[in-house]
Amino acid sequence: MKRRDERDSIGCMEVPEDAYYGVHSLRAKRNFDITRRPLEADFIKTLVEVKKAAAMANFQAGDLPGVKYRAIMQACDFILADNLMEEFIVDAIQGGAGTSTNMNANEVIANKALEMMGVEKGRYDILHPNDDVNMSQSTNDVIPTAGKITAVKLLEKAKSELQALSEALERKSAEFRDVIKMGRTQLQDAVPISMGQVFHAYGSVVKRDIERFSKAQQELCTVNIGGTAIGTSVNAGKTYFHAIPHCIFQTTGVRIFQAEDLIDATQNLDSFVYVSGIIKTCAVSLSKISNDLRLLSSGPRTGLNEIHLPPMQNGSSIMPGKINPVIPEVVSQVAFNIIGNDTTITMAAEAGQLELNAFEPVLFFKLFESIGTLERAVNTFTKNCICGIQVNKQACHDLLDRSVGVVTALCPQIGYNKASELAKRSLQTGEPIRSILLDEQVLSKSMIDTLLNPVHLVRPLRS
Repeated sequence: MKRRDERDSIGCMEVPEDAYYGVHSLRAKRNFDITRRPLEADFIKTLVEVKKAAAMANFQAGDLPGVKYRAIMQACDFILADNLMEEFIVDAIQGGAGTSTNMNANEVIANKALEMMGVEKGRYDILHPNDDVNMSQSTNDVIPTAGKITAVKLLEKAKSELQALSEALERKSAEFRDVIKMGRTQLQDAVPISMGQVFHAYGSVVKRDIERFSKAQQELCTVNIGGTAIGTSVNAGKTYFHAIPHCIFQTTGVRIFQAEDLIDATQNLDSFVYVSGIIKTCAVSLSKISNDLRLLSSGPRTGLNEIHLPPMQNGSSIMPGKINPVIPEVVSQVAFNIIGNDTTITMAAEAGQLELNAFEPVLFFKLFESIGTLERAVNTFTKNCICGIQVNKQACHDLLDRSVGVVTALCPQIGYNKASELAKRSLQTGEPIRSILLDEQVLSKSMIDTLLNPVHLVRPLRS
């Protein structure tokens, strides 16, 4: 394999001649063989979009010559068309606060720009990764800005899936509104509820999560671009500084705002902790819903069996006919992972010192994983579980009829003490509450029929 020599402050290194990455990227690849997972593709593209925006702002400022500007723009557009992604070779977790990621982008863009200028790769005397592609920038403002914009985009995808889930739950709520079942607290019989109300409540918490995701996106739109190394904007001219936010909007479609205090915005990653907490909250809610669905569908012969989940695959290699609730199970597992990621993100944000936090690589690795896995878990939850749920009306009716919980509805007519006596007798003898009422002639048959009518046992949903 033919190679070219490239030099950095460490020394000289041979780089494959046809590689678009350079010496910085290659050193990082060798130093950080950690996760063996590449950077998030959306992150790479957003980083390239930020580089494209920087070229626009530098050209407007008169600092980047037209021939270099056009070559950089063409190189960025080429990468954004899903090309050269394999040239981003650094590991997702790396030392150096993301410098390796930034330089990987600088080198790939520079070498592709050189190629488009008709010049061989590595001729940095003509177009330089640092002097030209990284002009007016630092890793310390480019990487967090690209990370925030990436998270905004990923959250939008997740919101779309959550909206579809919310709508599916609303449809099930309407479908099951007339099915009355026994509600339970602490896994014990409580008072009646309609299955429609159960699914309506699930939809309500998902709607709150969607609203929180929108707040998270707003939080992420304040960035430190233009602050360069530590927020003092060293090496960033005034024209560039004021032009870069709009240029980023043009390249990414995300309207960002420069922080009022760029030094604070460079030092502190508290916004990511806030966003991660919102993602974790959503994951916890989804896992709780999944727990309920597994319980409600348990059995089917020896459990609650109040709902039927769509059968997705064989549940056992040894037990014929066994079907497991695999979709709710995977949703809960995603939640467990997100909760762990939130801890990592929290510790990474806490670990900053003085003017910079060096731990954004692992923070972004976990944040992007959390949002992406949540999005895909919600997708399969909606399509492969919620939409296919069926209610077992007979089981709901039978369990309700056998329960002593209906006695609560009689308290206003017969008092708490008498209701307790009836409940105790029912539990001891196994007799239904209705039979005991008729036997003891506590109420007239017509009154019993009215009070214990399933339709009258629950308060209807608000319209």
